[in-house]
This record gives sequence, structure tokens and C-alpha cells, in this order.
Amino acid sequence: MSEVSQGRAQDRAIPGALLGELRDSGGGIDSAELGYRMQADGYLFLRGALPPEAVAAARAEVFQRLVEVGEIRPPAPAGIATGESRRAETVGDLGAFWKSVSEGPALRRVTHGEPLRAAMAGIAGAPVRPHDYLFLRAGVVGRATGAHFDHPFFTRATEKVWTAWIPLGDVPVTDGPLVIVEGSHRFTDLHDGMRDFDVARDTYRKALFPEDFVTLAERRGTRLLTADFRAGDVCVFGMWTLHGSLDNHSPLGRVRLSCDVRYQPAAEPLDERYFGPNPGGTTGAGYGELNGAKPLTQPWHIR
Repeated sequence: MSEVSQGRAQDRAIPGALLGELRDSGGGIDSAELGYRMQADGYLFLRGALPPEAVAAARAEVFQRLVEVGEIRPPAPAGIATGESRRAETVGDLGAFWKSVSEGPALRRVTHGEPLRAAMAGIAGAPVRPHDYLFLRAGVVGRATGAHFDHPFFTRATEKVWTAWIPLGDVPVTDGPLVIVEGSHRFTDLHDGMRDFDVARDTYRKALFPEDFVTLAERRGTRLLTADFRAGDVCVFGMWTLHGSLDNHSPLGRVRLSCDVRYQPAAEPLDERYFGPNPGGTTGAGYGELNGAKPLTQPWHIR
């Protein structure tokens, strides 16, 4: 990993002994081996699973919308933040704006297109259906997401849900990509305390772990796994894999653009919050509940 020594989490440099690289499971590995690796690792890192040109088109589409509200400098695909925003003054409803960005045709060809759908069906061992509600994330320098499980957010209707995390362009370690806590899908002591936790119902509880990533890894005797992601990569994991993002401390002021979409077997019951033409999202507030709906000049938290 070219920039492994530059990984940071919650304003702390990650010691080299605590930082590792995601195991590459791309390149035509058969379904039986993929199933074994998902069980063994709690994730599948699929290098080059998506067409890079489709990812590039989605990146340009999203960033062009942010150029139009003064948050990204031209040329749009470079993704360099201006440090300013005209979004609140120009678009009106921030949630409606982010919904329109999240439903862009180039982006949806990546998140809901045949290459990803086929990969997810292979992992599920059955036909799959993606959630209509999409989590699109534009992380400026200084933003990050702390450690959390996806289980309290997405398993109200079925436990058989997988998250596909997609970098929309190259995302080196300096730009704050996905990070997975190694072996966390086997942290049954943590799972047991969260099995009945639903973030929308149990609002008195917190989904984020109070410890920073470095302290968590030290205490559990494990590592933090990430990669220098490239356009076309996907990382898939289940609801009990502890993850978040590293800090974006890009020396170029580049925005980390990524999205995550959930897939489930098509035969499983649907959580109505995440399906349909106007999904309510986790809390019922629609796309307005997401960090992406905030101007890039505003603070960020877990969602």
C-alpha cells in the first residue's frame, strides 16, 4: 500500500503495526472461494469489479452538480473543494437536491447496474434486489465516519443484507477511504449487545462506538484494514462487520466521493423505508437526513 504510513483516524496517525491492507478477492475467484472468504474475513474486496469508465462518468455527474452550487472547482472530475457553498441559497429544499443528485442516471448505472447486481447475486447465492435509497457521500478534508455496525440501520425486515461500498474515483488512504476492523464480524460480545438495537426506534442509544479506531484496535488486539482504492473497486460486507472511514487529509484539498448501497435476496421481505420512488430513509426524513444533503462547508456525523 503506497500511502499506508499516512493513514489517520480521528486526528491520530495510525501506527504501522495497526494498519493492514484489505485482501483482494477480485479477478475471477470462484463462488465457493468467495463464500469462504466472506465467512473468514467478514468482507470481500473486489478489485476492478465495475467498469472504470462508468465510475468516472458517475463521478463527473455528481461533482458537476456541486460545481453548480459553488462547492467544487472546475474541472468537476478533479473534485477539489472551494471551501465555499451557494447550495442553501440556490437549490431550495436540500433534501430534494440531494435526492436528485443521488438519482443521477450515471450514478445509478454504477450502483444498480448489471455488473454490481451480478456480483451481489453471486455473493448472495440468489437473485438480489438493491435498496432504492442510496447513501452518497462527499467527504471534504477533515471529515470522517467513526466505527459502527450496519445492523441497527438495515435489518428491520431481514438479516440478509449486504453493504456494497463503492469509491467513485481513486481514493488513496490520504483521502479517507473505508476502513474495516479486522475480525470484527466475530466480535460476538459486541454483537450481542446490539441485536435488538434499531437506531430509528431506540433514539436514546448511540450507533457510533465511543472509542476512536486506534484505541479500539489496540484494545481488541487487531488491525485496521483499508486500501488505496481505485475506480472500479467495490468492498462488500455484512451487517456485523465494524467499519467507518479514515480521515480525509488530502494535501490537494480533494473531496472523497463514495457511495454505499445495500443489496438483499429478492425473495426476502422489504424494509419499506429504503424502497420506492420516495423512500423515507432511516428516520423517515428522506434524503434530507443524510450528510450529503448538507453543504460541504458544514460539519459531518455518522450518517
